[in-house]
Amino acid sequence: MADHGTFYWNELSTTDIEGAKAFYGNLGGWSFSEMPMENGGTYHVAMLGEAPAGGIMGMPEGAPEGTPPYWRAYIAVDDVDAAVAEAKASGAEVLMEPFDVPGVGRICTLRDPQGAEISIMTPAATA
Repeated sequence: MADHGTFYWNELSTTDIEGAKAFYGNLGGWSFSEMPMENGGTYHVAMLGEAPAGGIMGMPEGAPEGTPPYWRAYIAVDDVDAAVAEAKASGAEVLMEPFDVPGVGRICTLRDPQGAEISIMTPAATA
């Protein structure tokens, strides 16, 4: 179970999945397992032994051409919808409305009042 307020997951969006897997596999000692995505792509779960350590995927649909690869962090929250309401009341902008990823959890992406993007999620185990 994820503790509310902790960084829970990190994932890399990139144009060179195989290059990223080679680099981070070597850097972190990761192996990778594949998980099909609803959009037809493949999500590469980085594994440190038997434990998931992060993920690597292609650039998301709608990313502007020339967007450089980037890491996204996810903070665990007990209730994504309640957290979004609180964040909006505190000046955050919702960039991606809350949505469910089967077997993963409920996710949302925000821009905080300072302009930084962050994703929040209620993991499936606590959803």
